Amino acid sequence: MGFNMGGGMHNTVGIIGVGSVGASVAISTLVSGAADELWLHDLNAARAEGEAMDLAHGACYYPGCKVRTASIDQMREAQVVVVAAGRGSRADETRLDLLRDNARVAHDIGLALAGFDGTVVVVSNPVDVLVQVLTQASGLPSARVLGTGTMLETARLRQMLGHQLHVATDSLHAQVVGEHGDSKVVLWSGANVGGVPLRDWPGWQRSQEPGLAHQVRTAAYEVIQRKGFTNHAIGLVTARLLRSLLRGEDRVLTVSRVQDGALGLHDVALSLPTVVGRQGGTLVVAPAMDDAEHAALAQSARVLRDARASIGELG
Repeated sequence: MGFNMGGGMHNTVGIIGVGSVGASVAISTLVSGAADELWLHDLNAARAEGEAMDLAHGACYYPGCKVRTASIDQMREAQVVVVAAGRGSRADETRLDLLRDNARVAHDIGLALAGFDGTVVVVSNPVDVLVQVLTQASGLPSARVLGTGTMLETARLRQMLGHQLHVATDSLHAQVVGEHGDSKVVLWSGANVGGVPLRDWPGWQRSQEPGLAHQVRTAAYEVIQRKGFTNHAIGLVTARLLRSLLRGEDRVLTVSRVQDGALGLHDVALSLPTVVGRQGGTLVVAPAMDDAEHAALAQSARVLRDARASIGELG
């Protein structure tokens, strides 16, 4: 069912799953102007139709875009498909606790998207393992199945650092890598403020780092405890990733993908700085890390390999 004509169909984004996260991805994508068409799908067809209608009613206030519902089969004609299906985290569990519930969903979507010509963006948690499951099920190249990964933790880190240092977040260059979860790794050794190493910044002390890393690590739990879920920041993160894909910006983003050799990592999906453009996440960049950060990343990879192994074969 279609609503509201915008411009011609050039960049089409499909979203599978329009719960609180999928809906936030949708509105952020519309406001960003990245898409010419936005297609929504949900197991609850009425919900998808209602979201399409609601979003279409605001067409005066975002760049021209046609919003409609679509079947999974029709999604194969999109340039990018966002997977936001599955249930969200509860306050008393980790993202990996979600694994058994959401892995089957990702597997089935992967099978449905086998032979897809575009890029798949996974938002559902635990995102790293689901990226690996979906890559295996779809048979798509690793560069074209990306997870939002630690883009969100990186955003949280920069926001918290900016607040502490009284510096705009876009002047801060600091990254979080590894798992989108408890074993994530903050790369303090390479962080800088306007080109000045963070550890040389006036007043900065290394003793502040563990506390700030803990805040980044527990930020999602703090939000979930208060409102039951997180959705707005991840919607903005996903729209940023979509813009880089659809506009061919070749922007370096900390996305998750199945690694094929960077830093000696193979056959595990986790986040590293990656050049993201029209062909997906094509070039994985090995960031500068100290020995402790290398060891922490290796541990993060072990956590994720164990999680993937714990569910066995799904097909």
